[in-house]
Amino acid sequence: MMTQVTASDGHVLDCWIAPAEGKSRGGLVILQEIFGVTDQLKSLAETYSKIGYDVAVPALFDRKEKDAVIPFTDAGRGRDLMLSTDIDETMRDIEAAVLMLAEKGGKVAVMGFCWGGGLALRAAQKLDIAGAVVFYGTRLPQYLDSPLKAPVIGHFGSTDDHTPPEVIEQVKAYLPELEAHIYEAGHAFANDARPAAYAPEAAALAHERSKAFLAEHLG
Repeated sequence: MMTQVTASDGHVLDCWIAPAEGKSRGGLVILQEIFGVTDQLKSLAETYSKIGYDVAVPALFDRKEKDAVIPFTDAGRGRDLMLSTDIDETMRDIEAAVLMLAEKGGKVAVMGFCWGGGLALRAAQKLDIAGAVVFYGTRLPQYLDSPLKAPVIGHFGSTDDHTPPEVIEQVKAYLPELEAHIYEAGHAFANDARPAAYAPEAAALAHERSKAFLAEHLG
């Protein structure tokens, strides 16, 4: 279901919620690619809610364009929207979703994909969270200015030209505690709504590792 949260500067943004089934094990904020709060992310939220997590997917384009959901075939438009965002404002919006889930009393982690993967890393540097899961995060070099405040697990494709091996090595050199896994896959390998990119075996293993990470750091 869609609800709204308010950031610390007063901005009100939409946020998709998938309540935990059964007893909650904690909260999970899922951060979007450059395509907005897509049906694919809503489905992923349901997947994690079924194993006991309260899941929130904040609409990080709301400050620029309300209800922006970009077709996967129109990456240029999504990239332009992403480039128009302000990182500090975006972090406030992520923090609003984190705080909403934290009100339930449990720990909260962040999981992000593509643009959201980089933002998940940033959240582990700047926000009060229990951990972060990075799926093929982009724009990572610009975040190499602060230590981690929370544990991070990262999933990267060996042939991903958005985050090539030299960038991953740069990140690991600056943040050696980051747990990085490399898969025989390219960018967006965990997005089952993009057949050309989707790598089922890599995606399954990455989510298996992510669930173990969340169980360790959230419960």
